[in-house]
Amino acid sequence: MEYPKGHKHVVKELLDGKFVLPSEPLYQVVRENDEFYTQFFKASFDYELRTSAEYCFLISGESNEMLSRDICIFFGVLCYELDRDGRNFLDEIQFSEWDHERLDRYFENSTYAELINSNKQLRDKDSRRTFVNSLSRRNIVEKHAEDKWTFTAAHKVFIDFASELAKNRIREGV
Repeated sequence: MEYPKGHKHVVKELLDGKFVLPSEPLYQVVRENDEFYTQFFKASFDYELRTSAEYCFLISGESNEMLSRDICIFFGVLCYELDRDGRNFLDEIQFSEWDHERLDRYFENSTYAELINSNKQLRDKDSRRTFVNSLSRRNIVEKHAEDKWTFTAAHKVFIDFASELAKNRIREGV
């Protein structure tokens, strides 16, 4: 069988939980071979490939990893605290440059201190620095310096998930 150019790299990046962004050459490989990769990941791993104009990523219904949960908690707390601060959280996440000092202020003064303290990845400054590095490795943030970053379009996956969850809870009357 003949695989697309860069196949091993595409598979490694996506299986490592990375969002493939349009700024990367691999994005073109995936998009040009969308049908092949959709079938490949489904048949090989029972994963669903999601592609859009802004990113490509894999979803597994069988995953035990907790990072996605922690990322959702991170965005949930951050959006809540930005809103509480009178800021448009979508604009702040999409268009602002972030640094650890600013992030720490929101998390250290959060209404959700108990939730934050119970989460190993978010509980303190050092943990959050490691967490942001993890987000960077997965293309959810783009680092501009050791202490400066912006969120990539990949953040939308988690914001959309949270929005859908909230809508479902409202419909269910929970």
